[in-house]
Amino acid sequence: MEQNAESRRMLADSEVQPPREEKPLRVEPPKQKQKKKFFSRGVIYTGLIILTIICFIPFLMMLVNATRTNGEIMSGFSLLPGTALIDNYAILSDYINIWTGFKNSLIIAVLVTLLSGYFSAMTAFGFAFYDFKGKNVMFIFMLVMMMVPGQLGLIGFYEISKTLGILDSFIPLIIPSIASPFVVFFIRQYTQATLHISMIEAARIDGASELRIFHTIALPMMMPAVATMSIFTFIGSWNNYLMPLVLLFSPEKYTLPVLMGFLKGSQVAENLGALYLGIAISVVPIMIAFLFMSKYIVSSISAGAVKE
Repeated sequence: MEQNAESRRMLADSEVQPPREEKPLRVEPPKQKQKKKFFSRGVIYTGLIILTIICFIPFLMMLVNATRTNGEIMSGFSLLPGTALIDNYAILSDYINIWTGFKNSLIIAVLVTLLSGYFSAMTAFGFAFYDFKGKNVMFIFMLVMMMVPGQLGLIGFYEISKTLGILDSFIPLIIPSIASPFVVFFIRQYTQATLHISMIEAARIDGASELRIFHTIALPMMMPAVATMSIFTFIGSWNNYLMPLVLLFSPEKYTLPVLMGFLKGSQVAENLGALYLGIAISVVPIMIAFLFMSKYIVSSISAGAVKE
């Protein structure tokens, strides 16, 4: 009896079950997908346009106020430019030689940017691909120096510059830019993420010198990081106020931030239009630097995100 019952269960299990009815997949028509895609893009682009306008409004206010009189500025905000641009420029020029300060700031900022980018890239290349005694200790010391404010060593730096006889010159404002710990750290991290040691070793096997490897292989691949740091180095040097104020004594050597600082105690401070004009002139190089080099920021940030 038990065998018959078991055989019946086996026969029942072996019977072919009817196929289950599966619900058809719901496929959206292509037009509906395109509508959703266009809608999402439209929302994103609209948000970006609004953010762009919000960021551009302060810059627009500065340019408009540079063309208005003091009374017009005090009366309220307007998007329409005024007619006092020439008068504001005349008032500004009576107290400071703004183009001399512009030239001095440009010379210092360009040289600082070039020297900092080149020598920092060379130092980062050494930290990334050379093994030498005390390498880790030197790198840790460099990281510690990043945390020390530069103002703490201002008095000592002034005494050294006085001993060397380089006060009232551009030399103490340019030469220290060769040693930039943060730029070295940033480029080193970028290089380790993008440049493989096998490329360096292959170039050495082919007989390339170390300088040639650096200039032809490493430096071109470092350019996004170098360009990114160059933007911030240029802006920092252009806006540097304390060091030129302490180290420069001749009015014809003053940088633009120092000259703009002198306006606070003059009659120009009572004319807001002239002040806005001076600020607008000082902001132009920074805007140009961002305009032409900002694309490297994205490429340097995204470098190393995907590795093979």
